[in-house]
Amino acid sequence: MRDSVSILIGGKAGQGIATIETLLTKGFKRSGFYVFSTQEFMSRVRGGSNTTLIRISNKPVNAADFKVDIFMPLDVNAFYHAKERICSETLVISKKGDFECDCVFYEHDLVTLARSIGNPIISNMIGAALLFRLLGCDINVLKEIVTEFYADDVLQDNLKALYMGSELVDIHEDCRYCIKPNTEMNTKSDFFLSGTEGVGFGAIVAGCNLISSYPMSPSTGVLNFLAKQSQTFGICVEQAEDEIAALQMGLGVWYGGGRAITTTSGGGFTLMGEGLSLCGVTETPMVIYLAQRPGPATGLPTRTEQADLELAIYSGHGEFPRIVLAPGDPRECYDRTREAFDLADLFQIPVIVLSDQYLADSYFNVERFEIDNNQPVRHIVKTDLRYKRYLLTEDGISPRGVPGYGEGLVSVDSHEHMQEGLITESMSVRNEQNSKRLRKRTLIQDEAIMPEAYGEGGIAVVGWGSTKHIIIEAVERMNNAEVACIHFSWVYPLCESQLVPLREAKHIIVVENNATGQFTKLLNLHSITVHNQILKSDGMSFFVDELRQKLEALLKEIQ
Repeated sequence: MRDSVSILIGGKAGQGIATIETLLTKGFKRSGFYVFSTQEFMSRVRGGSNTTLIRISNKPVNAADFKVDIFMPLDVNAFYHAKERICSETLVISKKGDFECDCVFYEHDLVTLARSIGNPIISNMIGAALLFRLLGCDINVLKEIVTEFYADDVLQDNLKALYMGSELVDIHEDCRYCIKPNTEMNTKSDFFLSGTEGVGFGAIVAGCNLISSYPMSPSTGVLNFLAKQSQTFGICVEQAEDEIAALQMGLGVWYGGGRAITTTSGGGFTLMGEGLSLCGVTETPMVIYLAQRPGPATGLPTRTEQADLELAIYSGHGEFPRIVLAPGDPRECYDRTREAFDLADLFQIPVIVLSDQYLADSYFNVERFEIDNNQPVRHIVKTDLRYKRYLLTEDGISPRGVPGYGEGLVSVDSHEHMQEGLITESMSVRNEQNSKRLRKRTLIQDEAIMPEAYGEGGIAVVGWGSTKHIIIEAVERMNNAEVACIHFSWVYPLCESQLVPLREAKHIIVVENNATGQFTKLLNLHSITVHNQILKSDGMSFFVDELRQKLEALLKEIQ
């Protein structure tokens, strides 16, 4: 018996891969397994070649391997697309003769079998049932889910396909990849969440009452999620005409006393540069969800990368404070997004939540957590006739009033301004207001979230954002007490207390999903010496087995 199995399903868009993923992940979870799933897909509605990877285990699992145990290609192109992920031990479920490989064949022509039922489309259901039974799971669990999932007019055909797939395994009596479930696991005790859903829930609990966005992969999932929840939680949803308008609408809501978020990706965030700078000079709070994908320009619009860190830190003209957060799993997506609203409100600055396609579209088992009853703290004052929106203060934070709450005039302007909000070109006033805005940096750094450390070894493997669990498991597999992991979810601005573990390390390796080592460059600005980098920018996330090999090769040189 194994304790972990990786299943890869490949095919073109429109063949029902997403349906297989939904059915199997629900089924495996109800059967007592921890489940992780992730997707990679081409930028097209039909055709192409896409894959979904499902990894199940009897212990928590939060990342994927490159090499897979079971591969089910739904067409010939899927096989060649994912051929490098197959090894001699991989069990390939397919019609033999379509291709050759050094692997173990489990020959079934799913499309022909589906036609015998009268509907070739349901070959995906036959495949789902086959996979479920192949791993020793009770087909009645999957039957229950299929009955919940499908309407009556198509249910019977899908049940026929379900039984057909199950019987294929019964005939062969092959339990090569059976896996023992975790009998102590309460199958209803945890969540199965994506990074997208984590961000969405965090925004809801933070009191978000408007999302204004222009759709752009891979950020659109948050827009869709909050749209579905809008009536339940009183959220206004606006699909803006472009990203410029989306950000400006959000600023207007914050100016009026509401809480808004906008969602975008690289090219869209670039268009927001002027609005981000407006946010800086007017000291208006704003939360921006930036889901990264490979550039430049359109690049690989449905793939993943961590190449927009510098864009998030340096975009917008002029100098003004901001915070950049980079969660590493759905629970952190929830926590960091919730905190982003409070930090933006407290410091009157933009806060950017930095994700990527891998994290947004991957699903994790998340231990159930309680949402506290604490209401968001609103840092808004009731104004009087003497109110000054940009009052000079020692800590740089001026009392924030909103129109209609009190008797004062809440005047804001994109020009440099006096304390009352009236525009000015006085050099002395400019120095006062610019210094006031920048004084917030000290207080912001006091709020910095410390990096998480796993292990106490002197060799530190450092990551940020979505590489979190990939690094953790890769280091765990190495079983080397000299190696520790350090994960950053608050990436800007860095403060000295965050850097203590790095200053104490004798050797630092930074792992990043980009080509130039953007976080390494940020660490260098703080006089942190990074000895080695492991970089990747092919549009795919790191894989655990791949990263382990690279780390072990480095350790041979280091030790």
